[in-house]
Parts: sequence; C-alpha cells; structure tokens
Amino acid sequence: MAFKPADNPRHANSWYAASANDKRVRPALEGEIEADVCVIGAGFSGISAALELAERGYSVVVLEAERIGFGASGRNGGQIVNGYSRDLETIAGRYGRDKAVQLGAMSLEGGEIIRARVAQYGIDCDLVPGGFFAAFTDKQVREMELHKAVWEQHGHDGLEMVSKADVGRYVKSDRYAGGMIDRKGGHIHPLNLVLGEAAAAESLGAQIFEGSRVVGIDQTAKPVVRTDKGRVTASYVLVCGNAYLSPLLPEIHGRMMPVSSQVMATEPLDAGLIERLLPANYCVEDANYILDYYRRTADNRLLYGGGIGYGGSDPKDLTGVIRPNMLKTFPQLKNVRIDYAWSGNFALTLTRIPHVGKLSDTVFFSHGDSGHGVTTTHLLGKILGEAVAGHAERFDTWASLPNLPFPGGRAFRVPLTALGAWWYGMRDKLGL
Repeated sequence: MAFKPADNPRHANSWYAASANDKRVRPALEGEIEADVCVIGAGFSGISAALELAERGYSVVVLEAERIGFGASGRNGGQIVNGYSRDLETIAGRYGRDKAVQLGAMSLEGGEIIRARVAQYGIDCDLVPGGFFAAFTDKQVREMELHKAVWEQHGHDGLEMVSKADVGRYVKSDRYAGGMIDRKGGHIHPLNLVLGEAAAAESLGAQIFEGSRVVGIDQTAKPVVRTDKGRVTASYVLVCGNAYLSPLLPEIHGRMMPVSSQVMATEPLDAGLIERLLPANYCVEDANYILDYYRRTADNRLLYGGGIGYGGSDPKDLTGVIRPNMLKTFPQLKNVRIDYAWSGNFALTLTRIPHVGKLSDTVFFSHGDSGHGVTTTHLLGKILGEAVAGHAERFDTWASLPNLPFPGGRAFRVPLTALGAWWYGMRDKLGL
C-alpha cells in the first residue's frame, strides 16, 4: 500500500501518517501576536506543556517548524514504557538516594497522564494496556528480577515475572528465556495521540501554527520569538524541539545527539495469525542494548522497530535492517509484504537522562529523553507547565541533575558513542 505524501504533507512515509485521524494543515504564523507562553515544538513535550497551561487558563501559542508530531512523537514504536532510560538504582548511584526517590515518585506519571487525557478528551489513539519485556538469556532474566524489586520499592505494583514456559502467553517465539510483564505499560497510535492532545489544547484556546520555524529568540524580560513571517511576544518561552531542534540555541543543541531508529509495518495480517503471534496484545521490547520492539496495530499489522543510527543517519535500506530481526522472531512471516518503512530521530544525552533547565528567568527547556520519550515527555511537559505557573519544585529536581557534554565535542561524539554501542552489542551477542 503506497503512502501518498499529498495525503498528509511533510510527514514521514509512515503507517501513522497514512492512518492519522486529523490531517488538517494548520496555518503558518504571520504578523505579530502576544501570549502568556510561547512553546517551540509541537511534539509530545510541547503539546503536553501547552495543554497543561491551557487547562490552567494561560494563553498559549505553539510554533512548529513542520507538522504536529512531525518528529519522534509521530514516528516512534507507540509503546508506553514506564520509567527512564536509566534505572532508578543507577540514578541513586549517580545523584544520591534522595534524587532517586524523587524521580521514582514520578516514574509512572507519564503513562497516567496519557491514560487520563485519552479518557478526558475522548482521544481515539488505539490505547491498549500491557507491555512485555523479553529476555534472551538467564542473565537478562535475573537483571529483570532485580529491576522488579527496585520498582516495587518505588510503588510499582504492576510487574510480574514470566517463565520461559509461559512466554507463549505473550509472544509466540522460541527466542526468549523468560521476561517480565508491566500491566501499567501499553501501546498507542502516537501520532493520533499527539494530534488529539493538540486538538484538546486548541479547544481551550491554545493556538498552534505549523510551518513556522523559529529563526531567533530575543531573551529579554519579555522574550520575543521570531519566525520568517511573524513574531510572538510572551511572558515565557518553552523550548521543546528535542532531536529536531536547530543549532539556534547551542547551549541546548550541543548537549544532545540525534539518534535514528527504524520502524516498519507489515500488510494487515489474518486476524488468527496475529493473535497467535501476540495473543495478549501486549507491546514487546527485548532486553538487549540495541533492542527490538514490536506490537500489533488496530488493523492487525505487525509494527516492528529496531536499529540505531548515531548522529541521525539512516541506512539506505530500512527494511533490510529490520526485516531480518523480525524473521528471527517470527519466521512464519517470511512471505509477508511490508507496506511501510520509516525512520525518526530521538535525542540522546551523554547521561541518558533528560536535560531540563532554564536559559533565562523566562526561557525554559526540556530535551533528551534518550529513547524513553513517550511517557517522559508527557511528564516533563506537565512539569514545564507547573514551573510557569509558579510551582517549580519538580522542575528544580530535574534541572539539578548534571548534564555533561559528549567527549570529543561534536566532531567525535558519533564515532565514540558508536564504539560504545558496538561494545555493548557484542556483550549481548556473547551473553555477557
């Protein structure tokens, strides 16, 4: 099935763009406008913040260079994975037990925000509960047991270990030695989620302008955000461009690296076949350093993702990267047609912890969710809104976490990170 770019212009050639509920193109900003808050970026972080602020009665303008959900928010695997890219014990070791307790108390909130907004605003985004973490080795199973124990210390009561004999209840594949289910996980159509949240913000008075790339920010007491054809004067600016942020703000841009991941979607499968492959309809991600992730879609496709490209580079043959792994997991799909294949960038920090802070008293930012963006962006978007409203305690907790530059600067961050990924990938292959 071919995707026609004219059907949903300036989006990736994805199943999400083809099946979006709302394909309206919002106008670009022209002229001058004033608002309480100007948000840069209409992905999960920016729209989450805009909705939080609109609910609080603030006037909000959102500027998006391309389309709502153009970046990772509209291209990801659609998995609600709780927690952060680094586990809470690692956070405790780096930043202290108090910080781990504070972040642990927030670690389920991103998923809760998604579920609450879907219910409150009637967002049609194929929300399905349940996630499964698949382990290839007994070592990975033991690590999951440790993670489960730590999670439970922070109040997560939705986890359950799965033996090798019971893996088939969730994934019909011989690859796995066991795993763990998260009943508070789940999956969604991410582009429809962010579009639904955007419409909810608009219903409360927020204005969203697409095709409105920011070319400058005057960081004065009342900042001015400039595009090619317009200006927004606001009391506060929230910078939420993430991996697609231009080098306009080197204080942020230099502290993160775009990383691509590849996704593909099969043709619609026979209902009996897809139910046999994923009988519980849970989303799945494996425990390798460079992991695979996959799930069923509402129209019975298998959506399968993986691969990695440091610096945001894409392989020439997207399907050639992902399809072999899909066939290792489900060899019975060898004759299945691939209808869509696409890639998208997420923002990686050196610490793998989001970079949150202020450029001035009136310009705040949040970036670098490092592969755990679906839930973390919703949490941090809400926290940005809280900070603007004068409740900055949780914002200050995140902003206090050190953020480090990549070693070797921008010239060497890609090869050094790729070397580290190769090392961990070899450990996965050797079962170390």
